[in-house]
Amino acid sequence: MTQLVELQEGYRKFKKHGIKLYAISYDDQEVLSAFAEAYNIEYALLSDMDSAVIKKFGILNTQIEPGDAVLYGIPYPGTYITDEDGTVIQKFFHDTYKRREGPDLLIDAALGRVVLDEAAPAAGGTDDEGIRVSATLHGGTIKQGAQREVVVRFDLPDGLHIYGEPVPEGMIPTKVTVTGPEGLAVDAAIYPPTEPLRLESLDLELPVWSGRVDIRVPVYALSALQSECRPLDQDSIDIAVSVRYQACDDTVCLLPKTETFTLTVPMETIHVQSIALHMGHGQQEASFDGSPHLRRLLLRKIRQSPRGFIRYLFKERALRRAAKRRMKG
Repeated sequence: MTQLVELQEGYRKFKKHGIKLYAISYDDQEVLSAFAEAYNIEYALLSDMDSAVIKKFGILNTQIEPGDAVLYGIPYPGTYITDEDGTVIQKFFHDTYKRREGPDLLIDAALGRVVLDEAAPAAGGTDDEGIRVSATLHGGTIKQGAQREVVVRFDLPDGLHIYGEPVPEGMIPTKVTVTGPEGLAVDAAIYPPTEPLRLESLDLELPVWSGRVDIRVPVYALSALQSECRPLDQDSIDIAVSVRYQACDDTVCLLPKTETFTLTVPMETIHVQSIALHMGHGQQEASFDGSPHLRRLLLRKIRQSPRGFIRYLFKERALRRAAKRRMKG
């Protein structure tokens, strides 16, 4: 739900770049229409009630068995990026609902380049040699369920380059380090491909970048930082960014530099379903009643697998009894 609403919030950006959006689920058309109306969804929500397309794409959640009541038929959550011919050019799948690519990251994947929003939290400047280094929280805010990226951007004057790895001892490779508060997960930095620079006088070939260089560091919130089951602990967080690099031309190297930035990033509440577990925590609660849909879904699953549904009921009772025994022990 959170990602679908966020995609709508970024719909203007998708439309600007000529990117079409489609979301597919095993829910029926009636609930998808109600959801679209409640949240003013402008892109297509597709109903795959029998999970035929989900199975064809090979993303049926095989950890859920036919007897697992309303859950059977759901896909592994993820996103495909295709070209105009329908060829998949990139895909995103994660093992937790707390991590989904936001609109900005999907647009980057479709365009093959990083498009930064000028309104996003950023810091940086230009030094005496004309080298500009900046850090931006790509996506603008931190909220549970949405992956963002800290983007470190170099704009290098003509004739200068910076080094990737590996380089000989005495040369400084470019390194980006990102740290944040407890509960902010930080992945390894993603460095773009380098170009070879041949130094005939030293019989060396070095990996370098020149011009504009974007180094990306994925970040996302864990429950320790932000949860749908409690109010926000704080309105913003600070993310520290350290950049170590050395710029050179074909004959001379400048002194190594370390730039440090602090990004003060807003925390944002998320959209949650109107169920007791999520309500009353200051989140953005659903504005429509999903209970009729749940009843229809339950009846549909019973018709599809009556024996399986009975097995599900027995399984649920067994799990509850086991939980009670653990509590008493």
